[in-house]
Amino acid sequence: MGQKFTEDMTIYQALQVHPQAKEVLMKYGMTCFGCPGALSETIAEAAMVHGQSKDKILEDLNALVAGQ
Repeated sequence: MGQKFTEDMTIYQALQVHPQAKEVLMKYGMTCFGCPGALSETIAEAAMVHGQSKDKILEDLNALVAGQ
């Protein structure tokens, strides 16, 4: 199993962990991967801004590294 996604990980860091993280984040309305906020905004902060459940996002992201 690879590195686990955490709520305090930035969007940029998440994109470095697994190549399909972008698709998971896009599913939750997070599409600003090139903006400066991606470097500092955490998964938890992005979830709050987009009105999404950080727990569900993390569940989906961690399924990637678990090979599901």
